Amino acid sequence: MSNNTGNTILAVLAGAAIGAGIGILFAPDKGSKTREKFKDGFDDAKNELQNKFESASSQLSDKFTTAKFDLEGTYEDLLSNMSYKTEEVISFLELKLAELKKQNAKLQKNTDIPV
Repeated sequence: MSNNTGNTILAVLAGAAIGAGIGILFAPDKGSKTREKFKDGFDDAKNELQNKFESASSQLSDKFTTAKFDLEGTYEDLLSNMSYKTEEVISFLELKLAELKKQNAKLQKNTDIPV
């Protein structure tokens, strides 16, 4: 069965190739014009593909630039927030240190024994 399928596919491809060849032979234009049409079609497809590539490249570049600025802004915001949090932590630690110094001073007064 696979042999019949292979033969059928081969026959269809051969028929398509023969049909295309006959179509070119009986085309109303000269061979040079037909080749020029193929070349023009190829050039148009190449130019369209190149334009799409350049457009996609430009869009991608714009997105990376935007992402870079967003990342830089986020980084600066993060540093600023960290700076404020650091100040809060330092203030808290200074208060605790002052409390500990007071407690230590009370303990030293209570434990002062004359020698």
